[in-house]
Amino acid sequence: MRHPLLLTILCVFLLNGLWSCQNTQPTESQPVEAPSWAIAIHAGAGAMDRDSSPEAIEAAREALRRAVRLGSGMLEQGSTGLDTVEAVIQVLEDHPRFNAGRGAVFTADGRHELDASIMDGSNLACGAVAGVRTVKNPIRLARRVMEGTRHVLLAGDGAEAFADTQADIVRVAPDYFSTEERRESLERWKQRQASASDIEVENEWKSTVGCVVLDQYGHLAAGTSTGGMTGKRFGRVGDSPIIGAGTFADDRTCAVSSTGTGEEYIRHSVARDISDRMRYLGFDAQTAAQQVIHEVLQPDDGGVIVVGSDGSIALIFNTEGMFRGAADSTGFFGVGIWEEFGE
Repeated sequence: MRHPLLLTILCVFLLNGLWSCQNTQPTESQPVEAPSWAIAIHAGAGAMDRDSSPEAIEAAREALRRAVRLGSGMLEQGSTGLDTVEAVIQVLEDHPRFNAGRGAVFTADGRHELDASIMDGSNLACGAVAGVRTVKNPIRLARRVMEGTRHVLLAGDGAEAFADTQADIVRVAPDYFSTEERRESLERWKQRQASASDIEVENEWKSTVGCVVLDQYGHLAAGTSTGGMTGKRFGRVGDSPIIGAGTFADDRTCAVSSTGTGEEYIRHSVARDISDRMRYLGFDAQTAAQQVIHEVLQPDDGGVIVVGSDGSIALIFNTEGMFRGAADSTGFFGVGIWEEFGE
């Protein structure tokens, strides 16, 4: 070789060029890793009878699957967390099997009074309604409160009056929410009144619907909607429209939706407590939720769904069961009613 130095320089140049090609950052035309997203839903901690027909059980599971598929599809396509939460909860409100929207339980005087709330984890914006009677999808009205007023919670006649000003809020006759199953539940409640206290009979139903998500943009959102408790009196309001009790979202920690005995969730600020344990004590979503549901609350009080800012999912309950489902960008997907969880 007459020019060994030249050959050496050429080899080094070629090797460096090859290394550079292998370590170049992806360009716009090259595929990049999909952003992370996660979703969890619940449709109440009042599980159906284990002796229900296989058809009824499968129908409930399929309703959960449809809701999770809707939400996961939206997130995968780049929808925001708030849009996803609102859309998924509307689907659950429209399903007569669950205690929110159509299928809401009856009050003691045979009416329906619905509650809902929604929260944006990116800025802690939130909105809620309580005791609405003619709003087809209370979660939509809750979002309008958040985005169109300087208030957080509107109740009763005031919430109905606000709905009158919102052209895109669908109104229905009060009997739209009624189902035969809920009417039978009210009759059982009336029959039990003579031999049981209000506390015993009003704890009959622990159903609510909720959705929590982490979207592709790293933002968390949460929402909850309910018809309340069978036989509730005097304009009773539970935890579902109470920010920090039934619903909470903070991009620094997690998004939470609760279901159960609302009074206990209000007393213990359950949703906010889970977030605070993550923020101040460094717990992950699973640990924080487990502690609050199993150590702060009493057995049979209810459950929560949680999505952490890292995309982790916790589905925790201390009741016999909880209608629930979840999915994330890794391909994880499942639904469950009792202990089981799967596709």
